[in-house]
Amino acid sequence: MKTKILIMLFLTSILISSQTEIKEVQIPNGIKLNSKLYKNFDEYPIYNGDLGLNFWQNRTTKTAEFKVWSPAAEELKLSLYKEGNGENKVQEFNMNYEDKTGLWFIKLEQVYEGLYYTFQAKINGKWMMEVVDPYAKAVGVNGQRDEIIDFSTTNPSKWTQFKNKDIKSKNDIILYETHIRDLSMSPDSGIKNKGKFLGFTETGTKNNTGLSTGIDHIKELGITHLHILPAFDFKSIDETQLSENKFNWGYDPQNYNVPEGSYSTNPYDGTVRIKEFKQMVQAIHNKNISVVMDVVYNHTGSTNESVFNQLVPGYYYRQRKDGSFSDAAACGNETASDRFMFQKYMIESLEWWMKEYKIDGFRFDLMAIHDIETMNLISEKLHKINPDVFLYGEGWTAGDSPLPIEKRALKQHENKLQNIAVFSDDIRDGIKGHWSNVKDKGFVSGNKELKEVVKFGIVASTKHSQIKYDKNRNYAQFPYSNEPAGIIGYVSCHDNNTLRDKLKIANPNSSEKELIKMAKLANTIVFTSQSVPFLHMGEEINRTKKLVENSYNSPDSINQIQWKWKTENKELFTYYKNLIQLRKSHPAFKMKTTKEIQQNLKFIDNKDNLLIEYTLNGKAVGDSWNEIYIAFNGENKAKKITFPAGNWKIVLDGKKIDLKAKKSASNSILIPEHSAIILIKND
Repeated sequence: MKTKILIMLFLTSILISSQTEIKEVQIPNGIKLNSKLYKNFDEYPIYNGDLGLNFWQNRTTKTAEFKVWSPAAEELKLSLYKEGNGENKVQEFNMNYEDKTGLWFIKLEQVYEGLYYTFQAKINGKWMMEVVDPYAKAVGVNGQRDEIIDFSTTNPSKWTQFKNKDIKSKNDIILYETHIRDLSMSPDSGIKNKGKFLGFTETGTKNNTGLSTGIDHIKELGITHLHILPAFDFKSIDETQLSENKFNWGYDPQNYNVPEGSYSTNPYDGTVRIKEFKQMVQAIHNKNISVVMDVVYNHTGSTNESVFNQLVPGYYYRQRKDGSFSDAAACGNETASDRFMFQKYMIESLEWWMKEYKIDGFRFDLMAIHDIETMNLISEKLHKINPDVFLYGEGWTAGDSPLPIEKRALKQHENKLQNIAVFSDDIRDGIKGHWSNVKDKGFVSGNKELKEVVKFGIVASTKHSQIKYDKNRNYAQFPYSNEPAGIIGYVSCHDNNTLRDKLKIANPNSSEKELIKMAKLANTIVFTSQSVPFLHMGEEINRTKKLVENSYNSPDSINQIQWKWKTENKELFTYYKNLIQLRKSHPAFKMKTTKEIQQNLKFIDNKDNLLIEYTLNGKAVGDSWNEIYIAFNGENKAKKITFPAGNWKIVLDGKKIDLKAKKSASNSILIPEHSAIILIKND
């Protein structure tokens, strides 16, 4: 998450306001819990069993057992309510305490589903706020109370485990990032359930000129994994005022284990959002597309008022030396994955989404706030549930952290992460220019300083003898990935400007036609590189956000996909569709090991800083194309290039992709400005 909010971390005003808020919950020099004095959080008792609500039914009774960890509490109350909001309390209970583990618990019989509950702790003689269960799995409106439900009643018909038929290894994955509202809100989407989970279940939808939209469009494009921006219950949207059409990306977590209510047709009923989320997942699976969930465990949407701080003040967050909360997320706090109970929480939350909702992968926001040990433990646990689960994240923080650098899940520590990929800002900024210096040009628009950076991206940040590493520049300083599937190659995502807008700002005098050429070249580099490719929704139809750089809470008019773009950019859509099919059909573009890349990808030396040329030995990796020649021209003029004699066929001539390669080339060809060519030879 790299928005203006994050950049402003370094501004004094943010630092001051952050510290002002946090000092209300500073950690004392000795913590008295139930008549015991603890020197620090490491001395807290821990509980390694199940937490939250366990609800079951036998022949005569329905039983609910509630468990919450709060060693800081002197007393803890459970309250039952008829509804998810309002003054409708049914009953209140004092919970029991287990001194050795810090566990509070109570078992109630004849508690029927449909009631809601909260916890309230008394700490240091003061009653804290009434809060939802940290392990809440069903909530009422605005996530303020946990609902008691029978999850077996929430499954759609034919709710079975999904297996993606297109994926034989993680190198086959093609990621496509979307947002629940963005997909369907435009009036020309043809989708009835606008801005809802159910929008993804609608098939046969068309725009005003009869072209497919929604999930059909995504299936037509050919991607394998749909990355959905945060769809857990987040804080910024008032679910009682949905008529106001408020928008947010959702990077302000409130209840980690519950779907977001504003995306459901009825946020007041805790079961509706659960059922509709599952219907969405099932509909995507029915298109043979895997579902990746964007998760934000690195911080919470509120600090002092968060459920974690109301039950165990300070424990779940890291602190500075003065006792105030640290803020590597630039959102007021950062969580402490290196403390046992939050590590446990993260693991069990992710397992819940996999088992109950059949999620196929996770993208970790600001993953470097988490420690390497925790991330590897997460990977181990989740791969036991589903060996095909795909995990990846941002290998950076938004600011400094008390967690030692050597322990952080940074991109440069990719070789220490087990089956977890990281985003490559190297190839991203090498191709299009620096993400925050918006006027900065990239290779595709004529920057002569970034050729080696792009080449580094082409080999997926692995070690290659033909890459010139340089410790004095910001990018491509050293190889940091052991295998190509450990790197996510991309040029844009929800953060910052869309690809089209970035190119427009950096090249203000270029025509729309010229910008489209640059955009095509940008993603041609990504999709023919050895890393796992990632596409921001709408790039294939020239998406714009009207030059708004940080649209996290901008209105739908800025964020929504306007499906008329598909009609206006039919040729561009076809290009992307063929580009994806090119990658899916040919293993030479997705070699499985670094050794294969080293042996079979050879750069051609030239003196031109805006021309990259290389060959792929397809035959050696089982490709139907024996030899592949690729060239990228980042300059604003066409170039004549020569290559060894032979029976070469043209797959890409700088303009269109011909997967059947019907046209031939001799030993030279003209590569147009800001474009790519791909030739193949089978003799």
